Amino acid sequence: MPAQRFDQVLPATAMARLSEINASGTWASALSTQEFTAIKSVGFEPVGQVLGAAVYNIGVASSKECPTYSERRVTKMPVYTMVSSSGVMASFAPLVNTLYEARRRAIARMSAECAALGGHGVVGVSLELGPFPGGTVEFKAMGTAVRAPGGVRLKTPFTSDVSGQEFAKLIMAGMVPVSLVLGISIGRRHDDWLARGQTRWSVGNVEVHGYTELVNRTRADARNELMLDVSRVHAEGVVVKRMDLRTSGERCEAVMGGRDHLAEVTVIGTAITQFTRDRRAALRPSLPVLSLDPERRAAARRSRARYDHPQTFQVLEPDRQDKEQDASEEQL
Repeated sequence: MPAQRFDQVLPATAMARLSEINASGTWASALSTQEFTAIKSVGFEPVGQVLGAAVYNIGVASSKECPTYSERRVTKMPVYTMVSSSGVMASFAPLVNTLYEARRRAIARMSAECAALGGHGVVGVSLELGPFPGGTVEFKAMGTAVRAPGGVRLKTPFTSDVSGQEFAKLIMAGMVPVSLVLGISIGRRHDDWLARGQTRWSVGNVEVHGYTELVNRTRADARNELMLDVSRVHAEGVVVKRMDLRTSGERCEAVMGGRDHLAEVTVIGTAITQFTRDRRAALRPSLPVLSLDPERRAAARRSRARYDHPQTFQVLEPDRQDKEQDASEEQL
């Protein structure tokens, strides 16, 4: 959210709280002592704890149709697992779109609070989802706003879920966070005769191929959605912090006695991009190397002796030089 528009996004209570923080000249954070010192070491300082929240009513998750069962009936190529990115109403596409919208709105409000405090970005963001009275769900994003004193004010503050130490390592490596990115997918699969047979207690220890396909395809779809989000913010890559998988089952409305299995995958990470060369290269100390070649060691000794006693230096064979060196060391 552009910094100049934060007053159009935040509620009046949030604006009053931020005005009080700005007037007091103090700040609060969720940083540990180690995180605080790490951020200070790369030229940043905390400006305050920021929060963004959105409460949503999840009214329509999907239609009552079973997409995997109906697709197998009307197409020649069977479709056993349907993912939400297919856009089919019965594949939970409406629910996934709502999950994206709610999380992004909470992140945008948190970013707006960062802009109101004069911060350049937010580190250590935690995205939480919890129940709210009335059957609704609260989406909350909370982190610590930071800034680089004297730095140019950004049009859009960055957001990241990396810790203070991880943020400092990124800056030292010439990388900078761009934005929190998400990948969400819900897969649905109708239980077929093979899956029902493989889950009977009498079968023993066998792989349930249908469930394996469900979780693998849903994870792959979530990772693909994550990379699309990285492209949307024009970043070079992403460091993934969390990949959560939740599975559940429900009665299939299309078949009497049928059952569907669901897999929900959420991937959260920080998109990053390169802004300068690795700052640590100039700080690396020289690396001493001990040669295992006796001739090279003898040459090094001759060179050192020539520099110390140019008039009395005597060239010795490598083996003899090693023996005399070892004997002198033993005497010491």
